[in-house]
Amino acid sequence: MDILNTTFLDNTFLSWLIAAGMIIASIIIIKTVKVVVIKRLKNWAMNTKTTWDNFIIEVVDKSVLPILYISSFYFALLTLKLPDNINKVIHIAYMFSFTFFILKIISAAFKKFVYSFIQRSEESESKQKQAGGLIAIVNIIIWICGLIFLIDNMGYNVTTLIAGLGVGGIAIALAAQAVLGDLFSYFVIFFDRPFEIGDFVVLGDDNGVIEYIGIKTTRIRTLSGEQLICSNTDLTNSRLRNYKRMEKRRIVFSLGVTYQTTHSQLAEIPNIVKGIIDSQSQLQFDRGHFSGYGDFSLNFEFVYFVLDADYNLYMDNQQKVYLEIFSAFEKEGIDFAYPTQTIIMDKEIKLN
Repeated sequence: MDILNTTFLDNTFLSWLIAAGMIIASIIIIKTVKVVVIKRLKNWAMNTKTTWDNFIIEVVDKSVLPILYISSFYFALLTLKLPDNINKVIHIAYMFSFTFFILKIISAAFKKFVYSFIQRSEESESKQKQAGGLIAIVNIIIWICGLIFLIDNMGYNVTTLIAGLGVGGIAIALAAQAVLGDLFSYFVIFFDRPFEIGDFVVLGDDNGVIEYIGIKTTRIRTLSGEQLICSNTDLTNSRLRNYKRMEKRRIVFSLGVTYQTTHSQLAEIPNIVKGIIDSQSQLQFDRGHFSGYGDFSLNFEFVYFVLDADYNLYMDNQQKVYLEIFSAFEKEGIDFAYPTQTIIMDKEIKLN
């Protein structure tokens, strides 16, 4: 009993044993929970359809349990009488560790939320690459807020710091209006999704495939091969044609035949062209009409749809249609018109 009452560093041996017992008991309990409960929950989560349960278990394993370990040491040490400077160091260390793991949980939860939102749509892999900028920005905000929270809980007055950040933020906003404009446009592109990586777009006289969407700029690989770099603000403020979203392509073409074409041949031309277009499984005939009398030709107009947005597929089918029209007209003896002029000369002969 005398040993238990022996004083060491202003604490009895019994107080040290109690603190050590609290730490050991906490570690044993946490280890038991990890080995028995967490392991079983992981096996259960592997058989569920949702991924949120896996995420929660992973967060508990990698962040919550470390907080419990640190807290067990912290609260055990609080039972001891230690010098003020040591208590202050222990408190600061605990607050740093606690804040770090809490911010880690918040950051991971936001990242998981964004990726879950993305996976609901198509092209989720490309959207995940695009989401990197958004996650980085939000993480910076989260860690800044966490740092302010930590400083406040350490007993410092953060009012002046927040006011300074506000004034500094206004100065930065005024100095970097263009950058902030592109940043907000990035958020518009991410959430509104006017285009995505891999989409073929036309912007004014330029066209190409979206290759990368960043916080400030978007990069387009043009058909001629070079990379076109546009600011996000320019893209959101412009009229942009997204051909990747096109479900089917409407094609209008005209052809002209000579005035020597007979009435029966003219009446048959729409049926000939319709039969050629209908024979292609990826095409859908819309209409065909004798549209008018030209200066040197009898004109027809035809409309059909390509049931796919692929440009190469459209060109392949258009070539087939044109070649078969040429072959069919050749068999029917129908001549295509080309610019000609017929000059009629009236020669008047005067006899004396």
